[in-house]
Amino acid sequence: MSSSIRKTEEVKPDDFAGIRDWVFDLDNTLYPRHTNLFSQIDQRMTSFVAKLLQLPSDEARVVQKDFYRRHGTTLRGLMLEHSVDPDAFLEYVHDIDYSWIDPDPALGDVIAALPGRKFIFTNGDRKHAERAARQLGILDHFEDIFDLVAADLVPKPAAETYDKFVGLHRVDTANAAMFEDLARNLEVPKRLGMRTVLIVPANFEDTFGDVWEHEGHDGGHIDYVTDDLGTFLKSIS
Repeated sequence: MSSSIRKTEEVKPDDFAGIRDWVFDLDNTLYPRHTNLFSQIDQRMTSFVAKLLQLPSDEARVVQKDFYRRHGTTLRGLMLEHSVDPDAFLEYVHDIDYSWIDPDPALGDVIAALPGRKFIFTNGDRKHAERAARQLGILDHFEDIFDLVAADLVPKPAAETYDKFVGLHRVDTANAAMFEDLARNLEVPKRLGMRTVLIVPANFEDTFGDVWEHEGHDGGHIDYVTDDLGTFLKSIS
């Protein structure tokens, strides 16, 4: 295990007693990072920026990542600074090959066995979430998908977006848990009283993504860290 990713205490079933709302991010959370599915989306976002701004690919990637860092998503930056049509962007970047995801019936079984409601809460759109969850074989186990459109195109980690989700579904945050691969997206859930679980790559490797993207992964707002969502859920069921 890398020394820079804090390993939390082993989880016990009692730690999640009373949880009735289970909230899951999608990308690199419900499906594992090693599938590399998000790399397809990332490349298409760069391509979109390159075409829009007439930039070479390497310059477009710098601009794309700058939008992501400053605005939470590339789309948010494009909307604010270039008045991009969100529907056109989302359709373009999610035109990818979902067969990269291997079906995971065991994960479906353990999600189905969790008591209460299950939600997908993603900065992507509903179509993308449905396609990915269907390929995993877990789509039917979820009460609803709260996507970027439902969030009025304001992405996590904005506090107002969590408020919208909680209000829409009447979530009792004291009896809810959230699972995420980005530490910064767990800060608000923790303040709201949720149990928080950070999903990291296999073997707790820390050489993944942009360094700034994972700032705070050793923070006190993270209750548990795991590199295997299915095993973690099985251990608390």
